Amino acid sequence: MLWQSYINGFKSYLKLERSLSANSVYAYLSDIDKLAQYFISIQKQAKLEDIGISDLKQFISWLNELGMLPSTQARVISGLKAFFNYLLLEEVIIVNPAELIEAPKLGRKLPDTLNINEINSIIDAVDASKPEGMRNKAIIEVLYGCGLRVSELCELKISNIYTQIEFIKVIGKGNKERLIPIGTTALKLINIYLNKVRVHANIKKGNEDFVFLNRFGAKLSRITIFNLIKTLAVVTGLKKTISPHTLRHSFATHLIEGGADLRAVQEMLGHSSITTTEIYTHIDRDYLRGVITQYHPRS
Repeated sequence: MLWQSYINGFKSYLKLERSLSANSVYAYLSDIDKLAQYFISIQKQAKLEDIGISDLKQFISWLNELGMLPSTQARVISGLKAFFNYLLLEEVIIVNPAELIEAPKLGRKLPDTLNINEINSIIDAVDASKPEGMRNKAIIEVLYGCGLRVSELCELKISNIYTQIEFIKVIGKGNKERLIPIGTTALKLINIYLNKVRVHANIKKGNEDFVFLNRFGAKLSRITIFNLIKTLAVVTGLKKTISPHTLRHSFATHLIEGGADLRAVQEMLGHSSITTTEIYTHIDRDYLRGVITQYHPRS
């Protein structure tokens, strides 16, 4: 590919200067690859310094014709803006052609959530008699009890669990650290797993500090957690389409419904902007409306 040396430089820039996670770097590079695929599809050998705003508009139209969702298109545009900004810094180009490209207007979709009975049924569905049973119970409790992203759970380390003060430290997006309170139930399950199950594992070198391990003694992958949640949903007969992120949404929703301060929830979720957290206030309003409908004599 004509652009490969620039893509390699961009990859290093994202890792070293912007300290982005491997998943974020992969997403950015995937966005550039889509642009390259577009030029291949129209049989055009495009030099980066020759790409203009009209080329990018046609590229977005191409994505739209392929049926790409507006939210995905918006992410691709964001990735391209970052790439061309990098080329601007490196003086490969003198103008960022993506700067004036507008992302599609996005509706704010309310996330799916589980009620406490549904969460309890998922935890109860874990077969504790199996070797991974206690680990899986602890995983569900930590995801829901701390509102973690699945990547944060996979990266959770024993050295970052502060049992005495009941807090854990996680590394979120952009390598940002944050402290989150952890409940006694989650701590209890983690301790049982560490002291009665994990202690017998043959741990691979370099994985000694990760809390949750697979049967090969290595840290868990994201796909393992996704499959676990999907399997438990089937076992419990849950009709909702859920993922590990559903437990994070449920954590935030239940806090807001219980009267928690929005800023505190923002801090615990690791949202850089309060507007991201504010989506949960819409769920709260639906909850309050339901309460009035059910209990108020004039409703």
